[in-house]
Amino acid sequence: MNRTNYFNYIEEKLNTLAYRIEVKSKLNLLELNIHSENFFANLCNIIFGLELENLNFSYQNIDGIDLIDHKNKVVVQVSSTCTKTKIENSLSKNVYAKYKGYKYKFMSISKNAPSSLKNKIFQNPYSMQFNPKQDIWDVGLLLKKTLNQTVSKQRCLYNLIKDELGQDVDCVKIESNLAKVINILAEETLDINAGSPEINSFAIEDKILFNDLEYAKDIIDEYKIFYHRLDEIYSEFDREGKNKSFSVLQEIRRQYIELNRLNYTPTDIFYEIINCVIKVIIGSSNYIEIPMEELQLCTDILVVDAFIRCKIFNNPEGYNHVITR
Repeated sequence: MNRTNYFNYIEEKLNTLAYRIEVKSKLNLLELNIHSENFFANLCNIIFGLELENLNFSYQNIDGIDLIDHKNKVVVQVSSTCTKTKIENSLSKNVYAKYKGYKYKFMSISKNAPSSLKNKIFQNPYSMQFNPKQDIWDVGLLLKKTLNQTVSKQRCLYNLIKDELGQDVDCVKIESNLAKVINILAEETLDINAGSPEINSFAIEDKILFNDLEYAKDIIDEYKIFYHRLDEIYSEFDREGKNKSFSVLQEIRRQYIELNRLNYTPTDIFYEIINCVIKVIIGSSNYIEIPMEELQLCTDILVVDAFIRCKIFNNPEGYNHVITR
């Protein structure tokens, strides 16, 4: 699912950034802290619907305030240190006398704030609007908020984080036949009303029931019709070299075998295979980037096809409706 892919990417990048900030701060290397102010401003604007801007662009080194939203009357202190002393030192700055009526937020960009900190009473000499339970922000809170966003909002966050924190080109990436098939399939005009006479729908239904995959039935039913076209692609693909299509199906099977060892439900295994295959494809040097929705569609088709071809999940007795590769 797109939601899962977006969130996993966001979670990995934010936690990696937080860890790097923590380690570098201990060494008094603070360049990440400075650059992160703009990044977290943009991130919080998407998540909370704010219009934060970096106050240090207008006034250098405003002690106590890093980000400000004049429209919504919000000020934010960004810090890699999250303690009661740090927050009280921030709240005690006389700059807050100019911002009566503004809400104060404290953003911890390294360690997550301990729950006990949010229950403490803070000295607040300038009477800023500050509720510790709601106004102490950290990466954990941002991830919780991200998890509950719409897919379109998650896509915005994904794009922002990819632009800011995306990895450089990996020179050791290798080619994969999975990526080759995806590249071919992505160029196809797929007719959702197509039929595939080679498929015995009753046998597929038996396999779904046999493996307790009722919650994956809709996606299997939707994409099983592309079996015939994918079979043609595999045949053309095999002309390039021996066992090429077999290698694709075996990679999908390998993901299934590894996941089947874990304590997952059959439905979780099915969808996690799709996620794992997407990671392999994206990590291939020969993958031609396509929109996430198209990549998801093509990968769904590949995994459903592997299900039909008896490469993943157990077959009920008499399941022989197609010739396996």
